[in-house]
Amino acid sequence: MGEIWIKEAERLGDGSIGGAMDSPGAPARVVWHTTESGHGNTSFVNVGAYLVRVGAEPHILYDPTTDRLGQYGPLNQSARALKNDGGTRTNRTGRVCIQVEVLARAATPFTGYWKPGPNFKALMRAIRSWDVPDTWPAGALAKVYADKNASRNRTTWATKGGHYGHSNVPGNDHWDPGNIDRATILKAAPRGATPAPSKPAAKPTVDLSNLIAAARRDPGLKQGGTTHPADVKVVEAALQAEGLLGASYAKDGSFGTLTRAAYSAWQRRCGYSGSAADGIPGKASLEKLGVKRGFKVTA
Repeated sequence: MGEIWIKEAERLGDGSIGGAMDSPGAPARVVWHTTESGHGNTSFVNVGAYLVRVGAEPHILYDPTTDRLGQYGPLNQSARALKNDGGTRTNRTGRVCIQVEVLARAATPFTGYWKPGPNFKALMRAIRSWDVPDTWPAGALAKVYADKNASRNRTTWATKGGHYGHSNVPGNDHWDPGNIDRATILKAAPRGATPAPSKPAAKPTVDLSNLIAAARRDPGLKQGGTTHPADVKVVEAALQAEGLLGASYAKDGSFGTLTRAAYSAWQRRCGYSGSAADGIPGKASLEKLGVKRGFKVTA
């Protein structure tokens, strides 16, 4: 069994984007896309949220300039980034069909300016854990828009594992990821150079009563009335990962106006309204945030 969740990746969306594969006995593959957008942290947050809104989530969102990595759903299930090829559900072809959206434009190949780092190596480690071979079975990628030389051979797609561009998938008309350097993708994370994932660190713990007191500016906190900025920082980081606090927001451990407004937005996302979405954390909403963002809640 390969990696299902990449420990280095941020969690995006609600973690449920597809279902079981239609042809799990077929070879594993990965498909490279470009978002046709800018890059950087603002684009990561905005494009990441947009893909959720329109129901077109890939498995992975990757920024080639910051090495930022996000994951929408488990790699052993399908994603939503490809069109069907008639009755063939291309998203569900193979043992896995890992969809990677790169924050870039097809007209400007990202391999010409990217800065692959440890997160890219982690991505390649996860891809290879499913026995995706270091090959590009469909051959050349599209070099220009509507490039008719980019192969979309149905037999190749059905029977060959490896790396594909969106432009190589039958039933699809996009030309992304453009004329990227295919060899560079593989050289940036040579086989054997990417360590196995280490054991996950213990989840941080957030004390609900301390958090409520911090949000209400209540001096009657635990442990002699001292504040607990560590609790607040964990929640601030989670809200930032959800796109509810700006990427440039400095997590200062103070449950101020911006943090409370962000938490109110999280409560509304959880289905609360009115006074139930006042920005003061409650147990149910905080536990939902903890499940998504990897922290435990204590009373």
